[in-house]
Amino acid sequence: MNSIRDLEPQLAANRRYWCGWAGAAPDDDLPIYRTDIPHPLLNGVLRVRNLPIGDAIEEAKNRLTGSAWSWWVQRDSDEGTAERLLSHGAEQVGHTPIMAVDVTTVAEPVVPKGLSIRAAAEPAEIQRYVEAWAGPLGVTGNLGIVVERELNFYPDMVRLAGVVDGRTVGTCTLSLGTADVGGLYTITTDPDYRRRGIATALTLEALRIIRKTGRHFATLQSSGAGLAVYEKIGFRTVAHYDFYQLPE
Repeated sequence: MNSIRDLEPQLAANRRYWCGWAGAAPDDDLPIYRTDIPHPLLNGVLRVRNLPIGDAIEEAKNRLTGSAWSWWVQRDSDEGTAERLLSHGAEQVGHTPIMAVDVTTVAEPVVPKGLSIRAAAEPAEIQRYVEAWAGPLGVTGNLGIVVERELNFYPDMVRLAGVVDGRTVGTCTLSLGTADVGGLYTITTDPDYRRRGIATALTLEALRIIRKTGRHFATLQSSGAGLAVYEKIGFRTVAHYDFYQLPE
């Protein structure tokens, strides 16, 4: 990866992260991941290459029927994928910034008073970690399957928990599964603890870890609410993912 505008390693890192939820193969021409967790980001299609779109849609529906799911589109898919999905009745439901930063250019983390940052690894810590990020990201219902998926994830995940008075109030998952780039996910803060610099501190700590591994770049997908936070750190928008949903 030569610059933050080199998308291929970032897209590969993203495929690896989401496929890790389901034990799917991230580098297939049609990587489909299904967790059965009722959230459209936790089930879906990450790209389609070298396949007629009709065949790809049929395969996706066969494997994902009964789940909430989305179809991601970026340039790792065949050219014209978005238009073909729309022609088959799909609806665009999202347009999310892909952001990247050169980690050698960002500041060292400054931890707000009263906050400690810990790596969550043991089952009880993972349980608290999931409970902390599930609400802000809209994952509801029985979280047991979510915890189970986290416990059986790729071993190259670092889960940074922001803890105040013994309570996990912030999260940031760092994926180190690709050689060139670190991927950041589930960056959340409990609504009662926002505007205290917790998400910034967690993100900067993740970037420090990436830098320590010898990698030079980090990537994430931002919500609208997080955009200004990441820009202040030094992230820049380099592309967008478009999300589509097909009729039943």
